[in-house]
Amino acid sequence: MIVVLSFLLVCMGTGAPEEGYLKVDGPCGLIFPEDHGAHRQFRTEWWYYTGNVATEDGEAFGFQLTFFRSAPKPPAAADRGPHRSAWRTEQIFLAHAAVTDIARGAHMSAETAAREALDLAGARVEDETATVFVRNWRARIGPDRHRLFADAGPFALDLTLISQKPPVLHGQNGYSRKGSAPDRASCYYSLTRLSASGSIRVADRPTTVRGAAWMDHEFSTAPLEPGLAGWDWFSLQLSDRTELMVFFLREADGSYHPASAGTFVHPGGETTDLAADALSVEILDRWQSPQSGARYPVRWRLKVAGPDLDLLVRARLRDQEMDTRKTTGVRYWEGSVAAEGTADGNPVSGGGYVELTGYDRPFDAPM
Repeated sequence: MIVVLSFLLVCMGTGAPEEGYLKVDGPCGLIFPEDHGAHRQFRTEWWYYTGNVATEDGEAFGFQLTFFRSAPKPPAAADRGPHRSAWRTEQIFLAHAAVTDIARGAHMSAETAAREALDLAGARVEDETATVFVRNWRARIGPDRHRLFADAGPFALDLTLISQKPPVLHGQNGYSRKGSAPDRASCYYSLTRLSASGSIRVADRPTTVRGAAWMDHEFSTAPLEPGLAGWDWFSLQLSDRTELMVFFLREADGSYHPASAGTFVHPGGETTDLAADALSVEILDRWQSPQSGARYPVRWRLKVAGPDLDLLVRARLRDQEMDTRKTTGVRYWEGSVAAEGTADGNPVSGGGYVELTGYDRPFDAPM
């Protein structure tokens, strides 16, 4: 079954939030491990994993595995009658996976989707472990340990992740503003440093790998503010055991919305909130996709006031475009990056991931 769903318009598109869902308009009061699970009273949600790993010989890979949950109708509007069909569901789950093979200059991606019916997809919490799955792709999220599995045919992931730092609550106790109104917001937390080990298979060649990973979990009801074209999101893990998350919400004219923000994570796990006026980014190079024609930034100078960061960030492979039109109706760039520069005047290096949306088609463009 192929689900054709314009995720960004149905779940996060512009316009007024729909009635019947819960709204995020203040601190989220997140509790773990319970909040690793699903929040079905909100319209949309995602569990997002990225990482950079390598073999003992230094053969490098990037990976992404993301699960989306969408409730196209408010829970209160669902048909819960006695003759309800086993095929009927209020929830749709989607998943995207990708591997970037740095040495071979190859980026592979896949997508899948299913309704939460007949055990085809879902999210549940049992014995302090949350499981999110779509068909045979899954993430098992325990108090300290995560297990990821996705077999996409041409490539596969089978990884164990172990938390090195406690969850980071972005914004105000997890309340992350994404626009001008209080309910243009999400509940948003990250695990910013996870050790990763396991295997990545490309074609018929499995390899044992180790490295570092990042996990985001976010849920919301609010659509994006009208006039926003897309966002640029950075997650970086630096050699001084600090981490940085920043997102820039792009206006239609290319400027950045004042709700753009970030979080700096200190070596001990303490955090510093970063407002838009503490952030600046300069695009140094672009790459044009031969498939979509979109021109994506692929090299940046990123500066942060407060922790005093000055970083050059570059894509480890220019072509890391994701074509997910069968499930979400969009193309976006999601890629492994390297970083180097200074932190408080001291040399620092690292790696991470960047997500670029709205370059193929602005969010508020007609379908």
